[in-house]
Amino acid sequence: MAQYLNVHIFIFAPLIAWALAQGLKTLFCLLSEKRVNVARLFDTGGMPSSHCAAVTALVTVLGYKIGTTNPLFATAVLFGTIVVYDATNLRRAAGDQAQLLNRVIPDLLSGKMVKPFDYKALRDMLGHSWLEALVGCGVGYLIAFGMVMGLR
Repeated sequence: MAQYLNVHIFIFAPLIAWALAQGLKTLFCLLSEKRVNVARLFDTGGMPSSHCAAVTALVTVLGYKIGTTNPLFATAVLFGTIVVYDATNLRRAAGDQAQLLNRVIPDLLSGKMVKPFDYKALRDMLGHSWLEALVGCGVGYLIAFGMVMGLR
């Protein structure tokens, strides 16, 4: 049984870290908005970053289980760096653009500056601040570390 869990820790640790981060987003939303928003369980953006949590959990498990000198660990670190960069820069920029468009388009439509069209607000919470990414990485590390230590 221990061998079964050791092999699957590479999948379970990132999934649990992702699920915990998504659950925390929902909890934080409840605390700040004083309402339950189940959509936050499946939404992107916000505190903490579930992308960062999952990738950090994967890198952590690999480091503990196969060692930090293994080329697979180096590959995972590179992959993780790209994910964190994407979450904090590329997706964040897309969210900033969506926020701007969400402000401009209604003004344009109400001012008759453009022909009316069906406008649906763009999702503007796509990326993460560095703090949200860092907390997500912390969640991922703690989950993976706990699982690795528990399987020894």
